Amino acid sequence: MTKQLSDKDIENTLSMDAERRYSYLRKEVVANREIWILVDDHGCVMLNTEDEDCVPVWPNREFAEMWANGEWEECRAESIALNKWHSRWTMGLEDDELAIVVFPNTENDGLILYPDEFDQDLKKQARKTG
Repeated sequence: MTKQLSDKDIENTLSMDAERRYSYLRKEVVANREIWILVDDHGCVMLNTEDEDCVPVWPNREFAEMWANGEWEECRAESIALNKWHSRWTMGLEDDELAIVVFPNTENDGLILYPDEFDQDLKKQARKTG
């Protein structure tokens, strides 16, 4: 079971730039063995850039839930086990030609990665901490 984040932890993490949030996400995902997305009755939430359709991912429930407001207030945070991510999601996202936006903050700022690149970074993090 993952520990609940304090308000101070959340505030400090959200103040990081996109690269540091990505580093934080890799460590949290590998340590907790889960990735968080937002879903509704039609599937997972998508963000769009000029070039890419993206699935946003977060390292912890609290960060995903922060996005469940406004047009997404009907959404709920859902975790995906890391081994399920590796075995199903990476290939599925590639097949659907979707990218990943990693840990977007409330200003929609987040790194955009291709699924295979994200998958390799998570595996590299696991080897580093394993």
